[in-house]
Amino acid sequence: MSEQPARKFVVVGGGTAGWMAAAALIQATKGQVGSVELVESEEIGTVGVGEATIPPIQFLNSLLGIDEFDFIRKTQATFKLGIQFRDWNKLGSQYIHPFGPYGVTLDGVSFHHYWLRMKAQGRTGSLDDYSMAAVTASLDHFAVPPKELPPGVPQLAYAYHFDAALYARYLRAYAEARGVRRIEGKINAVKLRPQDGFVEALELDGGRRVEGDFFVDCSGFRGLLIEQSLQTGYEDWSRWLPCDRALAVPCDGVTPLTPYTRATAREAGWQWRIPLQHRIGNGYVYCSQFISDDEAAATLLANLDGAPQADPRPLRFVTGRRKKTWNKNVVALGLASGFMEPLESTSIHLVQTGIMRLLSLLPTGAHEPAVADEYNRLTQIEYEQIRDFIVLHYHATERDDAPLWRYCREMEIPDSLRHKIELFRAKAKIARYDEQLFAEPSWLAVFLGQGIEPRDYDRLADVASQANVSAKLDSLRDSIRRLASRLPTQGAFIAATCKADPV
Repeated sequence: MSEQPARKFVVVGGGTAGWMAAAALIQATKGQVGSVELVESEEIGTVGVGEATIPPIQFLNSLLGIDEFDFIRKTQATFKLGIQFRDWNKLGSQYIHPFGPYGVTLDGVSFHHYWLRMKAQGRTGSLDDYSMAAVTASLDHFAVPPKELPPGVPQLAYAYHFDAALYARYLRAYAEARGVRRIEGKINAVKLRPQDGFVEALELDGGRRVEGDFFVDCSGFRGLLIEQSLQTGYEDWSRWLPCDRALAVPCDGVTPLTPYTRATAREAGWQWRIPLQHRIGNGYVYCSQFISDDEAAATLLANLDGAPQADPRPLRFVTGRRKKTWNKNVVALGLASGFMEPLESTSIHLVQTGIMRLLSLLPTGAHEPAVADEYNRLTQIEYEQIRDFIVLHYHATERDDAPLWRYCREMEIPDSLRHKIELFRAKAKIARYDEQLFAEPSWLAVFLGQGIEPRDYDRLADVASQANVSAKLDSLRDSIRRLASRLPTQGAFIAATCKADPV
């Protein structure tokens, strides 16, 4: 069916997802393709617990032309070099999923195969010794890295921790300054066109009407447009990811200011710890089948580094995704599109990639089903790949001390994940696909951290002489340790460059 060009974009809901979408739309289109309006109500709160990010967020900030240190100051942010996992493989175990590569590729062979060769001979230490991020994080050090490090030294990749409410406020100011019109009001009804079921307008309290050509649903779990109005359907993944509730609470900060997120496995789920400049964000993601809400709250409050600053805030969810994230003239972002528990800090990233796909397939003319189909195809692939990565943490465990962990050890897993595990166990190879978010080093960190040991490695790593490989590994390890040791502590770096004002 032929339609008029999409000239007016309406974002439904504010918060992080809504203001990310509005800011990106107005910046990318420069107001030439269409106008952007955002409808939100101060009476409706946002979830706003997603405070940890992964390195691709720097691409979004660059697209928006955001000054990094200004962003850090305005959002009480800190820097993040990875995620530390405690008690996941077994009680007392610990590992880090660092950002960036391990070592460097040698003669076309991934570095970890050389490490495995030397490890088999008892001639090397931890793989973390060859990660710039892992070593720097272990020292609580940080500095914005130079464009280039010495030859053969892997780059220091990083992301951020920030206050999600302050980030939304920051992006709101950015978007409004560039022409986004914010409309305050509660949506009482969504009007669909009778001829094709497309969204035509929103009816607000007081009888106001907001019409649009294309709508971006950032209304949170309820999915006001994508689900309540268009009845898109939801794919439930709770058989693989059984946690269905979370409690979130901030507490007073402590020193040192650690440059990583921490995820600690608990009896019925896991607890996050996210250090900001002005506080620490904490939460307990858990399965209500195995623990009561009161017990979960007691566990969370008993494991804080500082005094709580509020009562724990409850959230309920079903892990999974909408069967379509682009349906008719609506694209859903954030919690409206689905929910992936924040174990690998992918919530804000999924908003970002959803926005990038929308911009690349921008609806500016007649509705083309193939365009929406492509958006949905790419979104499904991304969600399923992230799902598999998160399921790996639960399934690859030796823990048998609690019902949740016994269930996760024994549960059937997606065939796509089973293939990845079997391939790594057989030959230390990582099965990856085009544009997959988590690269080889990420899978490697979690495979090894969760106790999956390969039986063999790429025998091309045996071509070089043992003396040559040993010398290269020793030199690389020493260079990384030396460079990381010279960096300031994260606290000192922030104090000198981007310290936020007191709150």
